[in-house]
Amino acid sequence: MNDRIHHRGHSGSRKSAKPFALCPQCLCVLCGKSLFVFILAALLTSTIAAQTQTRQPLPPEKRIRYQIHLALDFENLAYSGSERVRWTNRGEHPTSTLYFHLYPNVRVPGYAPPTEKTPTGQAISDEPSLEIVEVRNAGDKTPLAYVLDDQETTLRVHLREAVAPNAAVEIDLKFKGTVPEIDPEETGLITHVVTQVSAAIRSTREIRRARDTNFRCRGVLLLSMSYPVLAARDGDDWFRKVESSIGDSQTTDTADYEVTIDASREVVAYTPAPAQTVTPGVKTNSSRFVAENLRDFVIIAGNSFRTEEARVGDVTVRSIFRTDHEAAAHRVLKIAAEAVRVYGARFGPLPMKTVSLVDVPLVATLGSAEFAGVSAIASAFYLDFDSPTIRNMPDVIREQRAAVEDSLEWTVAHVVAHQWWGAAVGNDPAREPVLDESLANWSALLYYRETHGEQQFTAALEEQLSGVYKLYRTFGGEDMEASHAARDYRNSFQYAAIVASKGALMFEALRKLLGDEKFFAALRDYYKANSLEVADMDDLRGAFIAGAPVEQRRAVSRTFDRWLSSKRGDEDIGPPDAKLAEELGLPSKQNAKGDKNIFTAFAKVGKFFWQQMTRIR
Repeated sequence: MNDRIHHRGHSGSRKSAKPFALCPQCLCVLCGKSLFVFILAALLTSTIAAQTQTRQPLPPEKRIRYQIHLALDFENLAYSGSERVRWTNRGEHPTSTLYFHLYPNVRVPGYAPPTEKTPTGQAISDEPSLEIVEVRNAGDKTPLAYVLDDQETTLRVHLREAVAPNAAVEIDLKFKGTVPEIDPEETGLITHVVTQVSAAIRSTREIRRARDTNFRCRGVLLLSMSYPVLAARDGDDWFRKVESSIGDSQTTDTADYEVTIDASREVVAYTPAPAQTVTPGVKTNSSRFVAENLRDFVIIAGNSFRTEEARVGDVTVRSIFRTDHEAAAHRVLKIAAEAVRVYGARFGPLPMKTVSLVDVPLVATLGSAEFAGVSAIASAFYLDFDSPTIRNMPDVIREQRAAVEDSLEWTVAHVVAHQWWGAAVGNDPAREPVLDESLANWSALLYYRETHGEQQFTAALEEQLSGVYKLYRTFGGEDMEASHAARDYRNSFQYAAIVASKGALMFEALRKLLGDEKFFAALRDYYKANSLEVADMDDLRGAFIAGAPVEQRRAVSRTFDRWLSSKRGDEDIGPPDAKLAEELGLPSKQNAKGDKNIFTAFAKVGKFFWQQMTRIR
């Protein structure tokens, strides 16, 4: 069996659904005319056959189904659970082996656990863990043999009988897990800014860790993949490989979920869908959630959340926030609702009926994290500039109110777009991040055009897209092809400049080439054909070539090649800005050996610098 499918053309073979998860562009802060918008944002010729595709959604009995019961031990940073999984073999041959991913166990290369211990002698962990307790056949409850592979990140289950094509099997699993407690200092605004500036100046290597989205901090528990999740499949091949990088590592198929969560009475759990029932107990409440066609099932729990809602057609938009962040959360709801309206009209309806934006204390360099139906935005950017907390901040931050608030708007528009590009239309972001990251960033630009008009659209294009690339080049970054896999990018600064910005500008070039009518028709066709499936670059090219007049099809293909497969960014976007580099007082890489040098760069730019560093993603 192949560890990963590297290419799939229009062969008619079934497409496996890539899950939607962490979005690296949203992890980094990049932007416009100067640098501050960048950092806080982090904080926050070949011809393709022109053809359209039609795919019918799977009926419920053919879809993967998870029935999960999770007991949260909020105080002790632990949980235990059981799940029943129904899986249908959609391949062409029988199989007697199932593969699950245990994402909390993923570790970066060279990881060494801490040596500290608690007063009782228990080892202190700075990473989450997921342990399998037992695996059984659901029908007769007989134990099933299983093996943990790939440093305990893959669970291989051996069935007693092979599952024939179009037949189904159900198995039961029991598991338990833990999460680390994150130091609140890792999630503060100043830490976000300093970390991003350091990465930009030093070209620091970044790799996402499991703890980034599985932790407790400031009274908030985030569980992004707390359960064993079936690996995706393409025909008879499993997507088994999990690779740490600046990008996503999750690969799953869409599935239906019925999840019951037991938690202490003062703790409220939020998921991609509202609770259908809440059953109170003596010490715990039991909440039941039901959702269809999701690529993952994130859980966020806490004891100080509030919720505001807005209705956009048949979609409920929720802003979930801590009580001291009400002003920013109200604005987040308004922006998100407008973004849902714009994207629904331009791209097509969402399969999910709830979209939630949640105030979460994410670690520095992670401005947001996206999941099916849910986007977490770093609490560091839920700023109320009229509050006493902000009045105690340094002047250099308090003076940037307009820049910070504009950055938050861009971020919300971007993360909402991921519900279309990533959650509904799946892709493999580790291999082809342009399909979700670039397209979501261009969609945020569309939001500005439709909501604020041409003048602010033009300003956003320059500050949020073109300016990011030029800033990256000014810092000495090398132009790259945007078609690279996520592992080829050093950090979120480089990723945002090449994938999220340069890649997004390709879609704007296509819009100008085809005109609005043909461009949006092609984009809608691509969305409709690939919703609830996984798309690849051939699907995207094919949709735009099919939607173009015959005389423009070669030009469309050349546009893809120019933006994705060549290094012509300086020609198409702009070269490094020598004057800006001089104003920034940027130290050479050889001399960038301390925070003192970093803040020297800060000080020499002043307000101009900070405005750009607050473009959060």
